[in-house]
Amino acid sequence: TGGTETALTMLRHRPETRLLAETGGKNATIVTAMADRDQAIKHVLHSAFGHAGQKCSATSLLILETEVFNDPKFKQNLCDAVSSLHVDSAWNLKTKVGPMIRQPSGELETALKELEPGESWAVMPRRSPANRHLYSPAVKWGVQPGSFTHKTEFFGPVLGVMRADNLDHAIDLVNATGFGLTSGLESLDDREQELWKDQIRAGNLYVNRGTTGAVVLRQPFGGMGKSAFGPGIKAGGPNYVAQLMRFEFDADKIPSSSSVEIENENGEQLRGLAERLATVDSAIVRSDDRDKLVAAIGSYQHWFTTEFAGEHDHFRLIGQDNFRRYLPIREIRIRVHKDDSPFETIARVCAAKAAGCRITVSTNPDSLNPQPTGWLDAATDSWAASIEFVEETDEQLATVIRDGHTLRIRYACPERVPRSIRQVAAETGLYLADTPVMPNGRVELLWYFEEQSISDNYHRYGNLGVRSDEQRIATA
Repeated sequence: TGGTETALTMLRHRPETRLLAETGGKNATIVTAMADRDQAIKHVLHSAFGHAGQKCSATSLLILETEVFNDPKFKQNLCDAVSSLHVDSAWNLKTKVGPMIRQPSGELETALKELEPGESWAVMPRRSPANRHLYSPAVKWGVQPGSFTHKTEFFGPVLGVMRADNLDHAIDLVNATGFGLTSGLESLDDREQELWKDQIRAGNLYVNRGTTGAVVLRQPFGGMGKSAFGPGIKAGGPNYVAQLMRFEFDADKIPSSSSVEIENENGEQLRGLAERLATVDSAIVRSDDRDKLVAAIGSYQHWFTTEFAGEHDHFRLIGQDNFRRYLPIREIRIRVHKDDSPFETIARVCAAKAAGCRITVSTNPDSLNPQPTGWLDAATDSWAASIEFVEETDEQLATVIRDGHTLRIRYACPERVPRSIRQVAAETGLYLADTPVMPNGRVELLWYFEEQSISDNYHRYGNLGVRSDEQRIATA
């Protein structure tokens, strides 16, 4: 764990490094007009200024819907609450905001001393004359979109307050930071909660509670965007160790095809592809590869249905939902190398289809060895816009990466990734999934998803409402 720039620097020096890192965050809490405003202030206070704002998950942006932003009582209550926090040595048991680990410098020092156009001090920070590490909390009011305070991570007790026209606008302001570690929503409206969960780009989501204090397995931790490096598998979750392991397939043990099938269009199209594989010419796909592919498609369907399609709450606490779910990589490139077998090519496409990704099959026109991509192109006609076939050199692929036109590239093995591609991926932080292709869906599908945790306090001051009769028994 560390800073985003630190991770990029490591990769630039050693592009081949298999870096799995949780990095910086510009975490925001949105408060809508449908929120319990006093409760929101309580949660923001703890999220922004606990540990003097030095938790990577700390709220450093507070985005208020117009009605809340213009509410003088809300502003006064927030400022009074911030000003009431006791600032002193950690040895004083009354202390709520202790000293920082080092004297503020660089961006944090700028944030504590300077205002930008449109900003004002709702609560001005003050440095302790006895301790240069000790600052009282700061609240900047009227932070503007695209400004230094909006886009820059501050590892300290500074909270920037922004106005949003509505929830959609607020979500856009959050996603515009490019970070995606934690994010909070204060709203009692179920519709707003669902909209926010569908559109916000962050690894750990918190509804009507603070944005800090993730617990192992209850809220597995890790971000998206500039807040994460690696495949997006969360620390403290059941899949984390998989990215540290090396899996091998025993060719003598082809898995039996599962009877569980995906109940959607992707499942129908995969079944159609499996039927076409049964009659494909052995000059295109050998019989042993064909059998393994049919079994792999069954395994991908089985594991998508039983693991990756659902939400998992391992604790089922009374009053709090804690869901772990999988989000498909929206744009994935399957890079075909001249040494890839038909199984390695077709299986990756099937795994991406099972996951629900938009697929680009990328082949190098300089490769001389024939590939089954022509047959695959014809066999996937019915997939329409969900799959595209392109020819591009490594130089053209590098441009695609630099321009941000793909979110992940899946290679069949690490030895087939050119150093030039590793270098450009290191510059941008793009993850190259290059582990050997597995016919087992529990393993292979991991590289086509990001994990997300959602913690939702569905009770209100202990009142469970319509869910009071619900059975809450842990399933794992």
